[in-house]
Amino acid sequence: MTAGPPSHQPTTYAHAGVDIAAGERAVELIKDAVSLASRPEVLGGLGGFAGLFALDLTRWRRPVLAAATDGVGTKLAIAQALDRHDTVGIDLVAMVVDDLVVCGAEPLFLTDYLACGRVVPERVATIVGGIAAGCAQAGCALIGGETAEHPGLLAVEDYDLSASGVGVVEADRVLGPERVGAGEAVIAMASSGLHANGYSLVRHILRGVPMDSADLGSPLGDVLLAPTRIYARDCLALAATVDVHAFAHITGGGLAANLARVLPPTVDAVLDRATWSPPAICAYLAERGAVPRAEMERTFNQGVGMVAVLAAADADAAISLLAERGVPAWLVGQTLPGSGTAALTGRHRDAATV
Repeated sequence: MTAGPPSHQPTTYAHAGVDIAAGERAVELIKDAVSLASRPEVLGGLGGFAGLFALDLTRWRRPVLAAATDGVGTKLAIAQALDRHDTVGIDLVAMVVDDLVVCGAEPLFLTDYLACGRVVPERVATIVGGIAAGCAQAGCALIGGETAEHPGLLAVEDYDLSASGVGVVEADRVLGPERVGAGEAVIAMASSGLHANGYSLVRHILRGVPMDSADLGSPLGDVLLAPTRIYARDCLALAATVDVHAFAHITGGGLAANLARVLPPTVDAVLDRATWSPPAICAYLAERGAVPRAEMERTFNQGVGMVAVLAAADADAAISLLAERGVPAWLVGQTLPGSGTAALTGRHRDAATV
């Protein structure tokens, strides 16, 4: 590549597509939202090079820190197409904190990363406001983040989101496969929709379908942007009340594959499809895209966003506690002697409304 002649005009970062003033304006706009997503252990405020969190060691005998990182994925393309950015931050938080709580960890704090083609301060504030709202739901703090402008790498109206989170759990209370045995109950917790998985397939199936289509009784865009349910506090309350042995967050890979991740090599789980009806959006996608059942079940959560494996004697109490907390739950199956796999049997009831 041959270099051109040197410029004799003053050149600024703005000429390259980066607006520092817009970034500073965005920080000012998000301060109030971030202040609502805090905890007593947080030190300082926005503007530092790193977020500070003073872990209260008097609360823990032998604390183990848990860390998770995730994003929202191509669900963001739906939000960008509709110019609606207030819920994707909740999706982001859910993807991180509900991974943390699977091992029994209480989410403590998150840091986020927003990369965009152009910083629009009001849009950044809306996105981060959703992240702060999600943190408040999860009981964790948003202690820092980064907003980066990437002209030439991202289109002007495009952006991507990711976050990392840290939680804490007592060493002798870590949940997982080593606690799971045969003869236990598997409790399903209802999802709020598709959550934030499978949207590449969703967009492929729905090419050309108007987002204001009311085929499902509500505008399709509303159904697709329904924010992910955050289970963290509900799971912690459940683990503090009954004998929970494992949780599984149902994300990419579907129900069977994610449940298998928390089974030991000597235990299987058998789940009965007849115990629930997937949301109507699932049947809509399956029919419109001619998607086989196996593909639906390994791509989408099919209406189950989290499962708990616990002592069979505690199943009724667990379902009641979750219902009191506003989380529909039911006995979906059981564990049996086996080889570490999970399988679904039977047929679903008629599809539910979203």
